[in-house]
Amino acid sequence: MSRIQSTFQALQAQGRKALIPYVTAGFPYADITPALMHGMVTAGADVIELGVPFSDPSADGAVIQKAGDRALALGVGLVQVLAMVRIFREKDQKTPVVLMGYANPVERYDQKHGEGRFIRDAASAGIDGLLIVDYPPEECRDFAAELRVVGMDLIFLLAPTSTAQRMQQVAQVASGYVYYVSLKGVTGSGALNTAEVEAMLPRIREHVKIPVGVGFGIRDADTARAIGQVADAVVIGSRLIQVIENQPHERVAAAATDFLRSIRAALDA
Repeated sequence: MSRIQSTFQALQAQGRKALIPYVTAGFPYADITPALMHGMVTAGADVIELGVPFSDPSADGAVIQKAGDRALALGVGLVQVLAMVRIFREKDQKTPVVLMGYANPVERYDQKHGEGRFIRDAASAGIDGLLIVDYPPEECRDFAAELRVVGMDLIFLLAPTSTAQRMQQVAQVASGYVYYVSLKGVTGSGALNTAEVEAMLPRIREHVKIPVGVGFGIRDADTARAIGQVADAVVIGSRLIQVIENQPHERVAAAATDFLRSIRAALDA
């Protein structure tokens, strides 16, 4: 059983919902990420999604694109991201960490370092799952099997436009959890319609038997509480990026912790 799976199992036994914050690795300062991750755990994060900076992030809105551009300008790439997770793991062996990003950096990593090296290095660093936005499930059976060998989960996105066939394809290869994108569009766009989310989740669960997290559009305690009533996990990214983007170095982790504590309290209410 992976660290992600055991975390969700423990939460389910407690009748609690998972809080999954997303931050872009290397933002807003190149060296801040391990301390920021520890701060998020202190605030009650159950899983951390760590964005891998990429120059063409097609699923991300302006807030996360800007964060990725800043991290890239600071020299942060996949090698540096894995190093950040290694530092985090020196003090935290429990909290699952998911890398969220795109195919190009992963495939480029293997080109530079050797075939299959990314999976080995990610597992060694302490990564628990991957969410690669532009990897379609029908082409990922072998990749998912390789990840399971080293105890890592492959996570997929589902959207309001996902068909039953697509849900079935995802269900065949996904593990850990699936990430339901609650809005049509990119991260941070639009207004969240909780009624539409509530109507969609039973359709997803007809096909997907692992936990379902919901993200894209969750910005405060009220929306987190509403989504937490119907989903297994709440994912919050763009708003968290906005909270930390203009903080001085010494305040980044504290600002994130303060914000996420309010989300955690709403989920547990």
